[in-house]
Amino acid sequence: MKKCVVLAGFLFLALAMGTARAADNTVVIGLQGPITGAWAYEGQMAKQSCEIAADLINKKGGILGGKKIVLKVEDDAGEPKSGALAAQKLAVQKDVAAVVSTYGSSVNEPSANIYEKFKKVNIGYGSTAVRLTQNNLKYFFRTCGRDDSQGRFFANVVPRKFKARRIAIMHDNTAFGKGLAEDTKAALDALVKAKKVQIVYFDAITPGEKDFKVTLTTLREAKPDVWYFTGYYAEAALLVAQARDIGIKCPFVGGNAAINDEFVKIAGLNIAKGCYMTNEPLPGDLPYPAAKQFLAAYKAKFGNIPSSPWPIYAADALNIIAYAADKTRSTDSTKIAAYLRDKVNGVPGITGPIGFTPQGDREGVPFYLYVVDDKGKIVVSK
Repeated sequence: MKKCVVLAGFLFLALAMGTARAADNTVVIGLQGPITGAWAYEGQMAKQSCEIAADLINKKGGILGGKKIVLKVEDDAGEPKSGALAAQKLAVQKDVAAVVSTYGSSVNEPSANIYEKFKKVNIGYGSTAVRLTQNNLKYFFRTCGRDDSQGRFFANVVPRKFKARRIAIMHDNTAFGKGLAEDTKAALDALVKAKKVQIVYFDAITPGEKDFKVTLTTLREAKPDVWYFTGYYAEAALLVAQARDIGIKCPFVGGNAAINDEFVKIAGLNIAKGCYMTNEPLPGDLPYPAAKQFLAAYKAKFGNIPSSPWPIYAADALNIIAYAADKTRSTDSTKIAAYLRDKVNGVPGITGPIGFTPQGDREGVPFYLYVVDDKGKIVVSK
């Protein structure tokens, strides 16, 4: 009996030592995203993108002298309360060096506050609301652009493109959707004062609803020349389909969360074709060597490439965390945060050179005008 106890003790010790050695040879990076819920299509692509990014780094020898990156995923279901719980789970784990977090601004806001409390680097990959970097957070960064930049792009391009004088702006009251709508309205102010354009409609829908006919009837009565919707793709698809049913024929332009392959699928090709979107460059339009390598690896494993930019920004968030850890020779989040803020400038990435402002914003993100073509592909508008 004593021999059995001693043997069991040795076995336990050997397993514990093996686990410790395995942990010593890995660097854990968290991913918080909408793996389930209304935005699961985006969340799944982000998860797959981070897996590819980690694989590519590991195949090149890892970081910190050969340590492999391990991805730890927490689902926030695209909801603020679930986001706070997901952030709490990742923030308290000492082995998690930093976190890629998350798709929606309304979800990222409470999450970023939790990561700040625990002094853990978190990099939003689809959170574009301006206010996220106006709260003096030391550990929050983002690899995507900001809503005010997109609003200026809309004001500079869309009225001229469609020779539009009467502009309708519709949002969904989320931190992202309302923020982009207000930033766009502000960007149009000079044109409004010059009497070159008129904002004839500015109102919100309720996300999650299925019938928008009453709201759309009010929109139709405003007689816009162009209609800008700054919410998400699930509602965007239903809105366009129902708008066409009641005779709204003006061009539809979505913000950078409104159109992806799922939008085309929900709306149907006949409705989706000819719909426009203001957006950062889509994956297939990225000219960088890192993008070509990443997209080839993604397609080889998953059969196609992501249909929106956000999963690629998630991959770049993981890449820049790994880069900073390697350069600082540390997984200490405070050291990584200081390096990202002070030293990262023009680092080659999948989405182009990566650098951050003192507030944690990504520098130099461009925008394009996209359109859904007759085959349902999302292409740069001519």
